[in-house]
Amino acid sequence: MVLLCVLRRTSSFSLARNFQVLCRQAGHPGQKTPWLSPHVPHRTANSFHSLSPLSFCNNGRRAAWFQISPRPPLPLHSGSGPLFHTSGPLRALPAPLLWMLLKPLQKLVAIVLGRSIRKWWVALPANRRQLMREWVRQRRWHLAAGAGVAMVMVALLLLTHLDESPVTGRTRLLVFSRETYMELAALTSEAYMEEFAEMLVPVTDPRQQVVERVVQHLAQRNKDIPEVSEVTWSVHVVQSPNVNAFVLPNGKVFMFTGMLDAVADVHQLTVVLGHEMAHALLRHSAEQASLSHVVDLLSLILLTAIWAVCPRDSLALLGQWVQDKLSQLMFNRPFSRKLEAEADLVGLQLAAKACADVRAGPVFWQQMEIRDQLTGEPSFPEWLSTHPSHKNRFTQLDRLMPQALELRDSCSCPALPATDPRAVFSKSVRLLLETAKHHGRGESEGARKPSLPHSPASLPAGLPAALLAQTSPLPSLNVEQEMKEPVSCVASELAVAAAVPAPAEVEGSQTS
Repeated sequence: MVLLCVLRRTSSFSLARNFQVLCRQAGHPGQKTPWLSPHVPHRTANSFHSLSPLSFCNNGRRAAWFQISPRPPLPLHSGSGPLFHTSGPLRALPAPLLWMLLKPLQKLVAIVLGRSIRKWWVALPANRRQLMREWVRQRRWHLAAGAGVAMVMVALLLLTHLDESPVTGRTRLLVFSRETYMELAALTSEAYMEEFAEMLVPVTDPRQQVVERVVQHLAQRNKDIPEVSEVTWSVHVVQSPNVNAFVLPNGKVFMFTGMLDAVADVHQLTVVLGHEMAHALLRHSAEQASLSHVVDLLSLILLTAIWAVCPRDSLALLGQWVQDKLSQLMFNRPFSRKLEAEADLVGLQLAAKACADVRAGPVFWQQMEIRDQLTGEPSFPEWLSTHPSHKNRFTQLDRLMPQALELRDSCSCPALPATDPRAVFSKSVRLLLETAKHHGRGESEGARKPSLPHSPASLPAGLPAALLAQTSPLPSLNVEQEMKEPVSCVASELAVAAAVPAPAEVEGSQTS
C-alpha cells in the first residue's frame, strides 16, 4: 500500500510539472497552471484512463490543457489477441475408487519386483551370495529392529483411523472419510441407475409405493439416529427375479421384485429393509473396504516374497493363488459374515422401533431355507460364504427376539397378536411334510389322492409366502387408522401387489 501511494503521488507530481511546462510553452511563463480541478475524475481499479487534449482561454490566449478521462474497459478477448479465461476446479477421484483402480497395478508391481529379485539372486556368483548371507547374518538385529520400527509405525497409523460404530459402539477401522465415501456412493448409484434404467418399475406401481412407504416409516421412527435422519432415502424397485435388495450409503434403496415375491407380509419386508438400512447407517461398505485395503497392502509384501523365493513362475502362480484363497478364508469372508450378523441385530432394532412384528424375521429366513431346498439351490458350508447360513440367521434372530420385543414395547407400539408366526410356520411345515409323506404312500399303493406338488418344477414360487399369509390377520383400515398405523396399512397394499396362493387352498388340498 505504501508503494502504491508513493507511485500515485509521483505520477501526479509528474503530470503537474508537465502541465506547467506546456502552459509556459503556450506563452504564459509567469502564469501558474491551476492544479488538477475537482471535476477531473479519479482513477479507479476497473477503468483505464487516457489524456485527452482540451482547449480553454486564458487572458485571450489559447492554452493546452489535458484532462484525465475514463476509457471504456477493454474486452476480454479481441480477434488478434489470445483468449484468457478461468476454468472450474477439477475434482479428484475419490480415494476408494482410486484404490480400486490401482489395486491390479499394485499386484503387478509386486509380481515384477519379486521376479526381478529372484532373477538378480540367481545371476549372482556363488561367492557373492555367500557374502550377502554373511552380511544379513551380521546385521540381523539391525534388520529386525528396522522391521519392528516399521510395524510400530503401521500400528500407530492404524490406531489414528479407529472409529466407533454409531449404534453398537464397536471400535472399527475406517481408512476413508465419510465425505470421500459419499462421493464414491454417488458414483456407484449413478452407475446402478444406468444399469437398471429399463428395469425400474414406475412410481405409480403398488410395489414401488409399498416399499417407499415402509422405508419412509422406518426412517421416521428411527430419526433419533443421526445417520438415519441426515440421509435422504429414495426407493427404486427393479423388475428382476433375483431375491436381493441393497442400500447404498447415500440412501439409495434398490429392491428387486424377486425379494417382494419372497416376503410373506409387510412385517417381513420391514425386517428385510431394516437389515439393508442398517448396512448403510453403520457404513459397513466403508469398513469392509478399509479392511480389504489394509489386508491387500500387507499381502503385497507376501506376494513379493512368493515371487522372489519360488524357483519357477508356475510355483509362484500357485503360491499366489493359495495366498489369495487364504486371505479370503481368514479375513474377508469371516469379516463379511460378522458385518451381516451385526446388520441383522441393528436391522431387527430398527424394525422393532417401527412397530413391526419382529417375530416374522426368523420366519423369513426359515422360508428362504425351505425355498432353497425345494428349488434345488446348491448349499455350501458357511465358512465358504460371505453370508451366514439361513439356519444360523434365524437361530440368531430367535436369540435376539426377547430384546427386540422389549424395545418394541418401549416405543408405544400396539400390542402384537397372540398367534406367534414362528409357531404357525412350524406347524405349516409339519403339515406339508405329512402331506408329502401321504402323497408318496398313495403313489406306491396306486391311490389317487389330491395333495400338494412336491417337485421343484411344479412348486409355486409363492408357496413359502403362502404358509405365513394368515399368521397375523390384519383388519381393514380406515383413513384414521392409516394415519396412526403406517406399518399395518402397507400390508393391504403388499397383499394386492404380491399375489400368492392362499393358505385356504393348501388346507383344502390337505383335507380332501
